[in-house]
Amino acid sequence: MGESDMKSEDETKVYKPSTATRAKIIWSELRKSKLAIAGFSIIVFMLAVAVLAPVISPYKPSDHMTARIPPSMNHPFGTDGEGRDMLSLVMHGARISLYVGLAAVMIETIIGVTIGMSAGYFGGKIDELLMRFTDLIITLPTLMLLIVAVSMFQVRSIHVIVLIMGVFGWPFMARVVRSEFLSIREATYVEAAVSMGAGSWRIIVHHILPNTLSAIVVLATMDIPWYIFYEATLTFLGFGDPSSPSWGVLLETGYYYLRNYWWMITFPGIALFFTSLGFNLFGDGLRDALDVTARGR
Repeated sequence: MGESDMKSEDETKVYKPSTATRAKIIWSELRKSKLAIAGFSIIVFMLAVAVLAPVISPYKPSDHMTARIPPSMNHPFGTDGEGRDMLSLVMHGARISLYVGLAAVMIETIIGVTIGMSAGYFGGKIDELLMRFTDLIITLPTLMLLIVAVSMFQVRSIHVIVLIMGVFGWPFMARVVRSEFLSIREATYVEAAVSMGAGSWRIIVHHILPNTLSAIVVLATMDIPWYIFYEATLTFLGFGDPSSPSWGVLLETGYYYLRNYWWMITFPGIALFFTSLGFNLFGDGLRDALDVTARGR
């Protein structure tokens, strides 16, 4: 083996990122950020409330008591216009709202990653066609597009709303993934895999995609609160699913009692605010940790 071949092999070993190593570095950097840890703690707390809501909520969402009771020992968040306990409604609403954010991001990620990696890896006409289609979707006003799409369905199902949001929410994910693929496919270890005869599918799955996961996770984390806000906005405008007790539904019903019964809109709003804050703080910390990892690569 010649000196140049040995050098090339050494460079491949040095510069090929290890997914496990990068994950450790990212977690180490995250632990240094108090805001990121605070955001992560909020996310874990909200997820725990959502999962355990049927067990820890003081009442069932369908239980009716005296209507419009202000916050008290028996009802810390008061009751709504129908006599339902607001604390229980907020807890169960977390299940719907977090489902909306997580499910819509999952759909967005599947579509965005597929289109982005196809455009970034194959390039040429495929890249041109997919990116022009992506540009077309980006130019459309998202909220208006969602309103039009949701209004086309006779049944206002929360699952339909999630599907529509995910289907129209992938363009920025596709752009990020394409950018990552364009950068990584020129790396030494990818060129070495190509020279050894590795097929496109193996190169994508084993060499490029794992090293784009950090960027994908960051964007997905930042997009979750946006989908929760979109659902709340659609519901507030009368295009949501009134049968699903999401925070958007609670905000819509509480708005009509705002003048005299402030707690009906305040507590769902606080839950929505802190959930959004948690994901954004954690997403910012994750992005900073990713930048440190990328500079040290």
